[in-house]
Amino acid sequence: MLTEPLTLYKLMTLYMLKQVKFPLSGSQLSEFFLDHEYTNYFTLQQVLTELKEAHLITAETVRNSSRYQITREGEETLSFFGKEISPAIVEDMDEFLKNNKVRLRDEVGVTAEYYKAGSQDYMVHCQVREGRSTLIEINISVPDKDQAEDMCNRWSVSNQEIYSFIMKELMRQD
Repeated sequence: MLTEPLTLYKLMTLYMLKQVKFPLSGSQLSEFFLDHEYTNYFTLQQVLTELKEAHLITAETVRNSSRYQITREGEETLSFFGKEISPAIVEDMDEFLKNNKVRLRDEVGVTAEYYKAGSQDYMVHCQVREGRSTLIEINISVPDKDQAEDMCNRWSVSNQEIYSFIMKELMRQD
């Protein structure tokens, strides 16, 4: 068994990222580690930073949320050392992922963010991803920050209806 807790947490993180075919956010990883009382928030942040620096995971930041994915090097590391994770911990992780997989995927698959595009305009970037594939991506210029925030919030709630409408209109045969 591992004597170094940080090493165990790193392997656990790699295991969770390997088990899903989509990125997990920092808050989703925190949910597991904190709810199961494996470690605290600050230690988990250290683990994520060290995994990133070692190129075992990648991080993408979208609207103040980091999303992590395992790299090929991370998968290789896990294949060598993954057996060091106890069966009880693997069971906890598998159960968490099984019970929350759809919610976790939906939380990271839908993104909306905005940024200042010029002296006065804001660009709203909305996206729906499934795994590593982009299903839809929309960029819209709006005149002010409030509209940009509203559009991002509405996309989070109504993306399925918007996607369906666009597909129906584009596929319509006159």
